[in-house]
Amino acid sequence: MAVGYVLINVAPGKEHEVYLAVKDMAFVEDATLLFGDHDLIVKLVADSLTVIAHCVVESIRQIPGIVDTKTLAGAEL
Repeated sequence: MAVGYVLINVAPGKEHEVYLAVKDMAFVEDATLLFGDHDLIVKLVADSLTVIAHCVVESIRQIPGIVDTKTLAGAEL
């Protein structure tokens, strides 16, 4: 099981619209609107980091209003 967190910055005024678009996507376990350096954090859970990467590149980054993303991969120790 792989876990990834995606920090998302959106165009001004698009926060809620992007949140609604991402919260019910496949592999999204949680989505939270933020105050601070990022506008949204999304937790993804999938079988592999490859699946998470595809989800970010092919689905999340394609949502209108998203300006920038930063993906953090969960570590297994």
